[in-house]
Amino acid sequence: MAVLNEEQEMLRDMAREWAVNESPVTEFRKVRAGGEPEAFNRDAYATMAEMGWAGVIIPEDHGGSDFGFMSAGLVVEELGKTLTASPLVMNTVAASAIVLGGSDEQKAKWLPKLASGEAIATLAVDEGTKHDPSKIETSVSGGKLSGTKAFVHEAHGADLFVVAAKDGLYLVEKGDGVSLATRKLTDQRSHADVTFDGATADKLANGGDSLLDDVLDRARVLTAAEMLGMAQQVFDDTLAYLKQRVQFNQVLASFQALQHRMADLFADLAQMRSAVEAGLQAVDGGFGVARAATIAKAEANRVMHTMANEGIQLHGGIGMTDEYDVGFYLKRARVLEQSFGSSSYLKDRFAKLSSY
Repeated sequence: MAVLNEEQEMLRDMAREWAVNESPVTEFRKVRAGGEPEAFNRDAYATMAEMGWAGVIIPEDHGGSDFGFMSAGLVVEELGKTLTASPLVMNTVAASAIVLGGSDEQKAKWLPKLASGEAIATLAVDEGTKHDPSKIETSVSGGKLSGTKAFVHEAHGADLFVVAAKDGLYLVEKGDGVSLATRKLTDQRSHADVTFDGATADKLANGGDSLLDDVLDRARVLTAAEMLGMAQQVFDDTLAYLKQRVQFNQVLASFQALQHRMADLFADLAQMRSAVEAGLQAVDGGFGVARAATIAKAEANRVMHTMANEGIQLHGGIGMTDEYDVGFYLKRARVLEQSFGSSSYLKDRFAKLSSY
């Protein structure tokens, strides 16, 4: 487990207290029942921004706290435990793209707005059903961007899109030339196919040839941090259920076979935490980021997939019902497992990185 400084411990504890008291899973149920395309509570997100969470990785000169990705990951992990629906992850990733590749003018225009919650940004990369940044056809001509991006997270609430084109990343504001087609996925969150038809685009020209890969690695580690929080909560909820459910006049937790299964999950969870924290630390340290981020997301995929399956099964038949929360974690997990790299994609990427 990572060694945290005092500020990070305070940030984590604040996020944990707020998530438990102000944003439990019952709040996600309300968002789901509301049926709004944005699929998050704007008042709740405004509160997050007021607490500084939207600006954790943004420099102080532009209204953020510059606490780094480990700190951002701590917040995201706690929100993942309660399935808090918000654009925080994607906003942070998009902000990192501007930090890495933006001009002084672009940073001055957008970073303070993203840090304060005045504006929300997201990342638009993939153009097919599977994550593959090598297959990008979106192009820019005369400052106008055209192309279609598939399954863009948090698209409905976004004021700004960081869009991958053939020759780099561009900033595109919501408005003329931007249209959304809602995609309903199993996690009941905001997803859309976004079509850009001659939309005004402003290139992020300062990040070098690796800018897209660098931004995607940041997306991978933050997504893995959310999955870590989810996996921890499924484990805790399942253990609590086994300790109170009686079958054959015995508490389920007394059965050795179930104890062994929970022990295996505990070990998996520890390994997942180690990989995710290593990924977050690598981003902050600026060394070995690609490998660490790939491992973090691959391990998060593996463990969260197993944890969700086991959580459902160990809850028995009621685990499949809407009355219990465990099914929500499985549904969210299935979407996140495919986001920014499935297990097979990440294994292939790691092999290529290791061959250099």
